[in-house]
Amino acid sequence: MRPIRIALAILFWIAVALCLAASVAPFFLDRIYYRGPVSGHFDGRRFFNPDGDALDISAARRNRLLWQQVFGDPTRPKWPGHVAATPAKPPARVDGGEMRVTWIGHATVLVQADGVNILTDPVWSDTVGPFGIGPRRVAAPGVRFEDLPRIDLVLVSHNHYDHMDLPTLKRLWDRDRPLIVTPLGNDAVMAGAGVKATALDWGQGVAGRFGAAVTVTRSHHWGSRWFADRSRALWSSFVVRLPHGNFFFAGDTGLGDGKWPAEAAALGPIRFAAIPIGAFRFDEGQMASGSHVGPRDAIRVWDGLGRPDALAVHWGTFRLSREGYATPPFMLRGMLRCAGEDPARFAAHRIGESFMVPPLGAPPPAPDYAALGHCIQAGRFDALR
Repeated sequence: MRPIRIALAILFWIAVALCLAASVAPFFLDRIYYRGPVSGHFDGRRFFNPDGDALDISAARRNRLLWQQVFGDPTRPKWPGHVAATPAKPPARVDGGEMRVTWIGHATVLVQADGVNILTDPVWSDTVGPFGIGPRRVAAPGVRFEDLPRIDLVLVSHNHYDHMDLPTLKRLWDRDRPLIVTPLGNDAVMAGAGVKATALDWGQGVAGRFGAAVTVTRSHHWGSRWFADRSRALWSSFVVRLPHGNFFFAGDTGLGDGKWPAEAAALGPIRFAAIPIGAFRFDEGQMASGSHVGPRDAIRVWDGLGRPDALAVHWGTFRLSREGYATPPFMLRGMLRCAGEDPARFAAHRIGESFMVPPLGAPPPAPDYAALGHCIQAGRFDALR
C-alpha cells in the first residue's frame, strides 16, 4: 500500500503544481475559444452569468476537492463500485407523434420523436477528465454504442469533461455526421478533435432535419477544460422545437436568478424535459451549489418550464460530489410528494430504461412551495447523506 500512497501523493502534487502554474503563467494553459463583440454575458474575453454570480471558487477549496478526488474522502457516504444496468436496444426511428426516451447515463439522453433522433451531452468513455484521469463511471452506458440508432442531432451544453467527451463525439461524427449544436466557443474545442459543430449564442437557433429546430437558451454555469481557460466558452440549455411538442435539455446548471426556465418555455409548450438533480453537495447539509441544482431547485426549474413530463439526470453515473448514490432521486420523490405533485411526472428512471412520453396536455397546478419549504426546514431532507 505504501508505494500506491506515494504514487498518489506524487500525482496530487503534480496537480497542485499545475494549479499554481495556471495562476502564475496563465498564458501556458489558457485557450481562446471565441472572439466576438461584447454582450450582456461576454466581456470581450470571458463569458459570465448576467445575474452577477461569478461562481468563483477559492484555490484552497479547489485543492481540497482535487485531493478528495485523488485520495478519496472517508467522511463521504460510500458509493457502489459497480451498478448493474441492462442496455436498451432502441428502434431506428419513432414516428406518428410518439416520443420515446432512453436514459443512457449522467446527462446523456436519447430522445426519439417525429422521426428525429436526438442525443444530449454524449459520453461513452469510462472516465471523465483530462488524459483519461478523472471520475470513473459506476454503470455501463444504457445503450451500447453499437446499438445506437443513427443520430440526427447532438446537443453539447458546455465543455466540462463529463458533458463534452471528445472521443465519443468523434465516433458519432465519423459514423453519422449529425448536426452538433453547442454554445459559443465550444466548436473550437471540438474542431481540435476533428468534429464539426455549429456554435450559437443564447437566443440563436438553427433548423435541423425532419422539421426540428434548435434554440440555444440561457442556463447558469461556467466552462473550462484546463485551469486558466475558465469561461472562455459559453454554456447553455436548449429547446428543440418539434411538431408535437418541444424538448428541453437543461445541460448542467445552477438555479441562478431562476428566470431562464420561463424564457425557454416562452418558445412554445414543452412536452418533455431533461433536468439535472445530482452533484449538488460539496459540504454537509448543502442543498444546492452555485453551478448545480439539487432536487429542491430542480423542482423550481421544472415549474418554470410549465411542469412537463421530465427525466431526472446528472446523478448515479459519475461521482462528482459528496451526496450518497441514491440520495438525489430519494430527495426528489419525497420533495415532489411534499409539494403535492405526482413523482411520476418528474421521474428518476434507471439507466438503460426506455419509456414513452404522453402527448402534450394541460399542466398541473403549481407546486405547494410552502409545504416543500416546511419539509426541508423540518430536517427531513438536508440531513440526508
